[in-house]
Amino acid sequence: METAIIVPTYNERENIPALVDHLSCLSTPFHVIIVDDNSPDGTGQVAEELARRHSWVHVIHRPGKLGLGTAYLAGFRYAMENCAQRILTMDADFSHHPRYIPDLLAASEQYDVVIGSRYVDGGGTRHWPWYRVLLSWGANTFTRTLLGLRTHDCTAGFRCYRRYVLESIGLDSIVSDGYSFLLEVIYRCEQQGWRIGEVPIIFADRREGASKISRQEIFKAMGTVLRLRLTKGGIS
Repeated sequence: METAIIVPTYNERENIPALVDHLSCLSTPFHVIIVDDNSPDGTGQVAEELARRHSWVHVIHRPGKLGLGTAYLAGFRYAMENCAQRILTMDADFSHHPRYIPDLLAASEQYDVVIGSRYVDGGGTRHWPWYRVLLSWGANTFTRTLLGLRTHDCTAGFRCYRRYVLESIGLDSIVSDGYSFLLEVIYRCEQQGWRIGEVPIIFADRREGASKISRQEIFKAMGTVLRLRLTKGGIS
């Protein structure tokens, strides 16, 4: 398992078969790890059927909706236990399109972490209402300013990590969950001095299903940024 792609799922029955079909067309060999949180719509069963048909698809079943951050952690552990050296994360809903994966992998030859970024030249969003664009831009500006980050797209979940990066940042000590987890991981990567590259992507609104981002997630992310800023300033 040289390269692993982690796909957290919750109610993604409509999307996951099409995603696996698109991934199967890529020339780079990899394994896909689907982490399903006991989706009520039967996503887990669909994923199991895909795993029976494709030896490179693996499924982790969790007992309930335990959060995006812990889903990533479960996927990271599985990938590293199976000797993966490059570990990608992406959404199941085609907002992160598989066509960009070769670009992330190519950039990972030069960088320790690669982000599929909306906020570098050539990147952007599609089919988003203006308030979502403003909210996302504001969240990234807020995060970069308070934490002094160089990364432009701090909240992006489309990433490629080198194994040694994940081993270095103390994953088990991360207390953030949900989308806050992504903020804390990239903050720790920068604090460790790892080389972070960003390749442009067009982030498209999901094809099927409902968005998982809630108002509570937004407030949690703001709280995480403030906590990290206080810790950075020497306040525990």
